[in-house]
Amino acid sequence: MKRFLPFLDWASTYKKAYFSKDLIAGLTVGIVLVPQAMAYAMIAGLPPVYGLYTALIPVLAYVLLGTSRKVAMGPVAMDSLLVAAALGTFAISSISDYIAMVVVLIFIVGATQLLLGVFRMGFLVNFLSKPVISGFTSAAALIIIVSQLKHLLGIDMPNSNHFHEIIMLIGQHIAQTNPFDLGLGVLGILIIIGFKKWKKSFPAVLLVVLFGIFAVYFFGLDGYGMKLVGEVPKGLPSFAFPDITFQNFKNLWPMGMALALVGYLETISIGKAMEEKSGEETIDPNQELIALGASNIIGSFFQGYASTASFSRSAINHESGAQTNLAGFFSVILVVLTLLFLTPVFKYLPNTVLASIIMVSVFGLIDFSYAKYLWLDRKDEFVVLMFTFLITLFIGITQGIVVGVLLSLLLMVYRTSKPHFAELGNVKGSDYYKNIKRFDDEVIIRRDLLIIRFDSQLYFGNSAYFKRELLKQIKGKGPDLKAVILNAEAITYIDATAADVLSKLIHEIHEMGLQFYIAGAIGPMRDIIFTTNIIKELQKEFLFVRTQEAVDYFDNAHRLSPLGTRVAHENRRTR
Repeated sequence: MKRFLPFLDWASTYKKAYFSKDLIAGLTVGIVLVPQAMAYAMIAGLPPVYGLYTALIPVLAYVLLGTSRKVAMGPVAMDSLLVAAALGTFAISSISDYIAMVVVLIFIVGATQLLLGVFRMGFLVNFLSKPVISGFTSAAALIIIVSQLKHLLGIDMPNSNHFHEIIMLIGQHIAQTNPFDLGLGVLGILIIIGFKKWKKSFPAVLLVVLFGIFAVYFFGLDGYGMKLVGEVPKGLPSFAFPDITFQNFKNLWPMGMALALVGYLETISIGKAMEEKSGEETIDPNQELIALGASNIIGSFFQGYASTASFSRSAINHESGAQTNLAGFFSVILVVLTLLFLTPVFKYLPNTVLASIIMVSVFGLIDFSYAKYLWLDRKDEFVVLMFTFLITLFIGITQGIVVGVLLSLLLMVYRTSKPHFAELGNVKGSDYYKNIKRFDDEVIIRRDLLIIRFDSQLYFGNSAYFKRELLKQIKGKGPDLKAVILNAEAITYIDATAADVLSKLIHEIHEMGLQFYIAGAIGPMRDIIFTTNIIKELQKEFLFVRTQEAVDYFDNAHRLSPLGTRVAHENRRTR
């Protein structure tokens, strides 16, 4: 039962001392969650109250099903932008139709995550490399920041998810700037930044929200054309099934899958970061997929949109002393109280205040240091980051993710097609064999023996390169060469194509009058050698445990050690 309902695990060992810490952490996160949820709903193109709906049922579902005890769930800026991007290409005539489409999209997101979790497919998120994520999030953060300038300036203009289009639209409408919106928004930004530098634990977001409401209510700033949140529906969300049609599913499933993977990656990466801080490891990647999937599916029945882990709120949760997922339950209680009793207050909340909260929150997603590191030490991965960044910024969010993943896969294929190939020499006075280019003054290089190491699996994509490089090395040794030793310690797999190439290559080397030995092959590699034509060309006595044994065999009239004899006569699968 604990496997399927992880809350039973922490509930069974819950201590009284945890309660006060969870209560304080949950209420502190809830104070930040309420205004953030409303602000992020605006990014998604939804009325602010839908952010509060997303902070209810999905968060509660994760409390019961999630395995991380530190993350804080709910709406986040990145997923909100992805929701807006997914629906921005459709001609949706009314807000009610837009909301209905969002609900369908989130149902698809949840169903995707749940199915991936059930079939234990959490490894798929590994295809989103860090350069892709960094380039994507940095570009998305810039798009979010400039998209909020219309609220900060108090101007009316069409929506767009392209950086250059937003900048041009702002330039066309900047003459309409409302100085009251601009002044209050800039003041909100300065207050939040000031408290971040002075005292991070202080809920500056709540202070800015209260300040904005009081300024409008007591000084009548709404009379000066300031844009306000307006009436927020009172009460809890009602239950309704998503209006799923074949056409909706056909249009939304590609973005639904992308959003499912991005949300999962955010949760896992934030959860792992919190685990490093706390030293407590509880995350089960596949159960996290199930928890996220169930949260979003159930949330879609109660008019919520994408819910995942928030880095800023998770950090607050950890710093406030949260011990278990019960902290999330207390955050939900605060949201419920807000929906039942405090919605009239938010009628006076200026949009510019929510914009200031969003702009400061997402600025931290722009990772300058990582881009600098890649530029200095990993220029190929820097290219992947920049392509992802620029395509996301100027062409589209979906295209940015797809192109980034494809570039990462192409880079991986390119690297594995031309892996590291080294000639080894004996380190003087030892049994170690090292790269002669790295240890040129410390190794003995023999003219009659070529020892090479191939640092990759051997497969169809690099088998031709392996053959070409080995023959090149053999030719370079000259007429004194008598034998070749392949150090196979770094070769973890040989596919059928490569096995055929290697067996033919061994035959070709034998026809040159040279001996060929393999040393250091691990168990699974030996299994492949014994079940392919490689063993027919190699012969069992030329398979060794260590490179030194192969050298001794060559030097000492073909004598094997006891362990070498056992490996040479191995004729069954061993792991």
